[in-house]
Amino acid sequence: MNVETIRNLRHEGKHEEARALAVELVARAPGDAELQYEATCVHDYLGREAEAVAFYVSALAGSLPPESLRGAFLGLGSTYRTLGRYRDAKATLLEGLARFPEANEIKVFLAMALHNLGESKQAIESLLLVLAETSKDEAIRACRKAIELYAKDIEKSWL
Repeated sequence: MNVETIRNLRHEGKHEEARALAVELVARAPGDAELQYEATCVHDYLGREAEAVAFYVSALAGSLPPESLRGAFLGLGSTYRTLGRYRDAKATLLEGLARFPEANEIKVFLAMALHNLGESKQAIESLLLVLAETSKDEAIRACRKAIELYAKDIEKSWL
C-alpha cells in the first residue's frame, strides 16, 4: 500500500478509506512528503481542513516534485484562508508565487486572502491582470490594454 493506493481509493470515491489509509501510512513514514501531500488532498476533499494543515506543513518541509509542490502551496494557502488565518494564507501564497511566478491559480487565491485582509485594491489589481492575461473572451481581449493599464492603479483617475 502506497500513494497510488490512496489515489485509487479517491478516484473510486472511497474517500474515507483513503483518509484512513493515508493517516496510517503517514504514521509509518512521516518523512514521505508525497504521502503527506496525498493526506492533505483527501482531508481537504472531506472538509477536514483543520486536520489537513499539519500534513501540508510536513509535505512542504519535505521534497515534492514541482507539480505537487505548487499544489501544496496553493492548498495550504487556500486552507489557511478558509480557516480565517488570512496572514498565514498570504505568506504561504506569496512563498508559492516566489517559487512559481507563473501560477495564476495562486495569484487568484492570494487575491482572495488580500481581500480578507482589507487589501482589496491590491487584490482587484492582481485579478485584473490575471483576467487580462488569460481570458479567451473576445470582448475582454479587445479591452486588454485598458484593463492592464487600470490594473496598475485601479484608484487612479485621469481628470
